[in-house]
Parts: sequence; structure tokens; C-alpha cells
Amino acid sequence: MKKSLLIFLMIISHIIYAQSDCPSAVSICGNSVISYTPTGPGNILEDLDTNGCLNDDENFSVWYTFKIATSGTLTFTITPNVFADDYDFAVYGPNQSCALVFGPPLRCNYSGADGPTGLNLIATNPNGGGGGSPNQFSSAMNVLAGQTYYLIIDNFSNSANGFSLNWGGTATLESPFNNPALVTNPFITPGTPNLNPAEPNEVIICSNPAIFDFSTLSSGIINGNSNFVISYYRNLADLSSGASPITTPISVNTTNTYYYSIMYNDPTNPSNPVNKCKEIGRFKFREGTVVANDATLTECNNNNAGTAVFNLTTANVTTPPNVKKYYPSLTDLNNGTGEITNPFQYVSAAGSVFVLVTSQFGCTDIAEIRLNFFPEIIVTEANLRGCSIESNPSTALFDLTTATVSTQMNITKNYYPSMTDAENQTNEILTPDSYIAPYGFVYVRVSDANGCYKIGKINLFIIHPVYSTVLTDKIICAEDKTTLDAGPGFDGYLWSTGDVTQTISDVGLGTYWVKLRTNDCIVTQPVKVYASEQPVISNIEIVNNTITVHVIGGMPPYEYSLDSNTGWQNSNVFSNLIRGDYTIFVRDSYNCVPIPVDVVVPNITNVITPNGDGINDAIDYSALSGKQNLVFSIFDRYGTKIFQADKTNRYKWDGTLFTGDKSKIPLLNSRDGYY
Repeated sequence: MKKSLLIFLMIISHIIYAQSDCPSAVSICGNSVISYTPTGPGNILEDLDTNGCLNDDENFSVWYTFKIATSGTLTFTITPNVFADDYDFAVYGPNQSCALVFGPPLRCNYSGADGPTGLNLIATNPNGGGGGSPNQFSSAMNVLAGQTYYLIIDNFSNSANGFSLNWGGTATLESPFNNPALVTNPFITPGTPNLNPAEPNEVIICSNPAIFDFSTLSSGIINGNSNFVISYYRNLADLSSGASPITTPISVNTTNTYYYSIMYNDPTNPSNPVNKCKEIGRFKFREGTVVANDATLTECNNNNAGTAVFNLTTANVTTPPNVKKYYPSLTDLNNGTGEITNPFQYVSAAGSVFVLVTSQFGCTDIAEIRLNFFPEIIVTEANLRGCSIESNPSTALFDLTTATVSTQMNITKNYYPSMTDAENQTNEILTPDSYIAPYGFVYVRVSDANGCYKIGKINLFIIHPVYSTVLTDKIICAEDKTTLDAGPGFDGYLWSTGDVTQTISDVGLGTYWVKLRTNDCIVTQPVKVYASEQPVISNIEIVNNTITVHVIGGMPPYEYSLDSNTGWQNSNVFSNLIRGDYTIFVRDSYNCVPIPVDVVVPNITNVITPNGDGINDAIDYSALSGKQNLVFSIFDRYGTKIFQADKTNRYKWDGTLFTGDKSKIPLLNSRDGYY
């Protein structure tokens, strides 16, 4: 205990416990300063003038008893609170009982003077001046350890002004509280220091009023010192009389001051005067109630996981420095089991957790933290169709932002190629309005203002190009025109000619295209108009009056006409012709402008006799040299070709043959005709 507090308690103890009768004399414990205000005699009116210097009965008096702890001289000074008061005293002993104290006192003073009185080392008279002598002090006492004495202090002035008593000399008074053999540890005042130093310590209660068990303070006050006991009292009156000690829990408040006394019980001597020594203390109660407020935490049920991560420490259930412990259920809290050891990242479904809040004073309260989810983000699976890219038909260009995955307001959409990317926010699609992809899926992380998200799925479908099955390349005669038809069933047409109709007419040779729209997709389909391949007259045979025409190329079957470009026939043979010039016309199945070829049926000498007689020995068809690629052959009667006339020999034959030595000889046998 603090020294100042001990002194105060010692002074207080003598104030409230002093009595005015010898049998109930107050034990003076140690050389502590005593203050008291006697207000009358005790219950027993002792006769103080028998064998002593006090010559009348008690007035305003108080009795004390004390025991010597160490031998030596003993002095004391009694100082009236008001100088004009006349205080007298007498000391009896040593080791007398109250039945014998009315014999002659060892010291006495009845000076009749105002002001201090007592024992000092200067005075030589054990009874002081007596009879009004100015000598107000009596001689000091030589005392021995173990001796017991009684002291009466009487206010002859009968005033309620009080006095103080201070001890001196070399001797000391016995007290269990300053005996190191008895007090091995300091006594501890319960509670904590009051904010106002003049006020007593404060013991914390957790409600006001509260039911309090005072005995719970005793071990802390005694602090391990043996044979000391404590009694508690509601007020000074009970403390003074020792009446009505508090022995059971009672209702207390923060207004009243409560008192306690510490007493020593000598286990070997129950009548030891020091057993009456008391140290007293006082304390008040201070409300340390802690209030825990219920709270609500709301977090994101991201992607409908059914759980969220809650930081329980952010719930405003109380203010620092209160200590909080979190439990998943009230049962766990009450049993001290299952404490949540990581309240900063508590994964839980919607529900409640419970908080045990403990104040710095040890008071507790319980709060419920309700765990809620923010409103759910509504996401629906969406389908998105994109037109295939003509250069790579297995892909399409998609505007992902047009996919309706959520219609809620104040949301943000981010697009990712996979679910994992959407969850981890990696590989984000930064240009979702122009996303090229094959058939498949993308994922949308839909977030709201609370930071919550849900992932939606977009199915990507490719609209494959729809081409006309009607529109094909055409072959026409070079001089003709045609009609191109893209066919029905399309939502729009745009030709390279600028036409926007299903068909375009009067189309000549060339390359064209048409853009065909199906819904929002457009494909470009090219088409060509070719000139048909013209037939070619590869060979014309003229035998006597017959012309046979040989044709290649073009598109069979062919038709043939002679001179008039009319009267077409399927046969390539013209018979019974007269000698002269003819124009042969040929056309194929395309019926284009006929191919004309001019021919001559010559005046042919059918038989010559090249025997050298100058008659029918030679043939001269040089008149036909203007005919392109004309060739004629000469055969003998047996069908053997013996000569070919062409440009190289100017279509002439002189009727001779080359021999092995390259010389010419005439055919001698006139009977061998040649054709």
C-alpha cells in the first residue's frame, strides 16, 4: 500500500474505533498518529480522581491500550484542535487489567492549562504541574518490550473539537502491521486509483446496481499474509461498532463508499492486544459495463458460391480497447469452444456469429453479427451469332457487348476466354466489340458497385455463308447477252453492276459479283459469263462432186449449211455438187454466228497418163493456191498415194517419180492411170 494511504487509514481507524470505556479500549497499533473527537464519557463512568491526579469523573474521554514492541523511552504529545481546550490524561500499567487501572497511574497530568500536553524528555515530574501549574507535560516513561498499558485522554472543556496524538521517544509500539515476521507482503487496496486522488480506489462492477461478493476481494487485499482476516461494512457507523459486517453477496452501487478492516488473529494467543489492531480501508464501486451492439456484415456471394469472406473485425460491435473473441455459435461461446482464430478472413454462408466482448475491467457482453449477402447479380446464359469471315469461314466477328447476359443497372462487364480467366481476371478480352473467334464460348464477369461479381456464359455460333445454288457461270455466244439470277430466299442483293434485284439482264461477257444478305450476314458470290468456244473446220475433203467437212471444238452436235446460211443439216457431207465456189457454214449447239469457210469444187482431171507422150502427163491446180491449207493427193488405181500437192509445189505434178538416186522417170505404162 502507498505510505500516504497507510497513514490515512491508521488515522481513520482511530477516529472511528475509539471508545470511552476501559474494557473496550482501542488498541493503538504502532506509532501512528491518532486523531479523535470525544463527545462524552463511555458507558461506564470511571472515577478518575482515585489515587491519581485527575480529580473528577470522566468528561469527553477516550480509552486506548498499547503494547511495547521495543524497549526505550516513550513520549507523546496530545494537541487540541482548538488551543483553548483543556485536555488531561493518565497512563496505567504495565500489564494491569481494567479492574486495576484505578490505582495510582504511572503518569498523569491535570495542569488546567490550554494547549498541548503529554510526556516529554524535559519534564521531570511524572504528574506534571498539577493543580493548574504551567508545567503541562509529565516526564517520559522508560518501557520494556512486551509491556501493556492503558491511556485515557479526557477533554475537561467538554468541547467537540477533538485532538491529535503523536508518539515519540526511542520505544516503539507493537502492531502486527509493522512486524516483518507477520507481514511478509504489502497489503493491497482493492480496485484501481480514482481519477480524483482524494477519493478511494474503485472496484469495477459490470452493472449498476450489481450483486457483489465482497469475499472475492479478500485474498487480493491480504496478499498472502497469514493469520489476517478482513471484514467489510456498508458505512462508517458499522465499521466503528463492528456491527453488521457484510458476509454474503449484496446489492452495491457506484454512489456509496464501502469499508473494510484488516485484523490479525494471533494463533497462539487469542487475547493478545494486537489482535484488536486494525487497518482499515475504503473503496467505491465503478461501473465498468461493456456494451456489445449487434451488427450486420454484408459481403459478396460471388458467382453464387454460397459463401463469402467476412472480416468480422470490421463489425462495429464495440469500441477499443475492449477485447473481442468470435465464435460460430452461442453454444460455442458459452462453452469457450470453437473460437474463430482468423476473424479477418472468415469464410461462411449467410447466418450469424457471436462475439464475446471483454472490457479492460473484465466485464463482458455478447453481440450477434449477422452475416448477409449483397443482392444477387442476375446473369443468364446468352447466345451470340456471328457472320463467318469469308477469308476464314471457321471464324466469325462477334460484338460480345451485344450479348444480353444481365439487364441490371450499374453493372460492369469484363470478358474472358475461359472460366478460369474470368475468376482470376487474367487474359481479359480488351476489344469485346470486335472479337474474332471460332465456334465456342466466352465468359463475362458481371460486377456491381459493391465489388460483387457473377460469371455468365456466352455461346458463340457461326453463321456459315449462304451462297446461291442457282447462280452459276454461263457460257454464251460472244455477241449475245444473258440474264444472271441469284435465286430467291435472300434478304438483299447488291450486284457489281449496282443493281439490287434478284436478277440482272442484258449481261455480256465478263466477271461479275453479287453480295447476298441473309439476316445480317453478307457473302460475296462471283459469277463469270464466258464466250462459248467456236467450232473449227479442221479439214474439208472434196472428192469429185462431194464435199465432206470435218469440225473440231465448240459444243457438238454440229449443224452445217451450204451457201445460204439456211437449210441446216446434221450431216457433214454435201453431195452432187457442180463445179464452182461454195461457202460452207458450221455452227455448234450454242447456235452462235456460224463459222463460214469458202471452198471450190474444181474442174478436176480424174485420170492422167504420165507416160511422157505429152498427153495427160501433168496436173496443174495452181489456181487453188489461194485456198488456205489446201492439200490434194494423187493415188494410183490401187489406192496407193504417190504424190501430194500443196503450197510447196504450187499444187502442180509433172507425172514423174523420184528414183532411188533421186532422178525422175516418167511412168511408162500408159495404161496406169492416176487419180
